Amino acid sequence: MIDLYYWTTPNGHKITIFLEEAGLEYRLIPVNISKGEQFAPAFLAISPNNRMPAIVDHAPADGGEPISVFESGAILEYLADKTGQFLPRETRPRNDVLQWLHWQMGGLGPMLGQVHHFKHYAPEPVEYAIERYHKEGERLYSVLERQLAGRDFVAGDELSIADMAIWPWLKAEKQEIDLARFPAVAAYRTRMAERDGVRRAMARIDDINPAANVAMDEEARRHLFGQGR
Repeated sequence: MIDLYYWTTPNGHKITIFLEEAGLEYRLIPVNISKGEQFAPAFLAISPNNRMPAIVDHAPADGGEPISVFESGAILEYLADKTGQFLPRETRPRNDVLQWLHWQMGGLGPMLGQVHHFKHYAPEPVEYAIERYHKEGERLYSVLERQLAGRDFVAGDELSIADMAIWPWLKAEKQEIDLARFPAVAAYRTRMAERDGVRRAMARIDDINPAANVAMDEEARRHLFGQGR
């Protein structure tokens, strides 16, 4: 059994997509980051960076005590190695997947997160930041557009943890990047959304956070932006 500490963000969706696609049994434990639950001591014992997602694997491969894992990319790699799914064993295809996984972790996610913040959540408009991060978001979309030309998936011929990491960030609308300029990315975004495992993962949003699209209040802003404990 996998315990998944989750909230309805792109990084959280990465792990529900893996678990649904792999058909693993899991228990979903909400961590409402808008209410500061990520700062609870019990959660920090699992995720010391006070970020979700995190998992606890109660049946690790070595047969020992439960293993906790934090950071979404590390979780994807751990689960892929545990199950033998979505990450090739062979050196070259494995390298391809891991390169694109780390591209998402180090570039696409953080940069689009800054786009979201400065366009929608900053107390006052900062035009330099908006332009800087929007242009970097477009550059990253261009990188992905080239990679997806003639491909169904980002790395190789089959679904991988790279796709599970990348797609949730493309799904987020708040970067306001014109998809008409990136037809391969647009087609990929639609293609991934139509997978049964992805549909099931996205259905968890309404189960856990039916107010996902409600405007952020001051309590949420306080917990999320610069008020870490």
